[in-house]
Amino acid sequence: MPEAWSKKDEKQYRHVKDSEEDRGRSEKRAKEIAAATVNKQRSKEGRTKKDSD
Repeated sequence: MPEAWSKKDEKQYRHVKDSEEDRGRSEKRAKEIAAATVNKQRSKEGRTKKDSD
């Protein structure tokens, strides 16, 4: 897991990944969906770095 992720983020990642695998997604796709879900939530909460271009 990325260092910036909290324990809560890791738990959410595992939950989403497992749920997606249960729905028949491949492990690779389940990981992609889980990471995107966690990152979207972190962004929504303002816990991500913003580009400073």
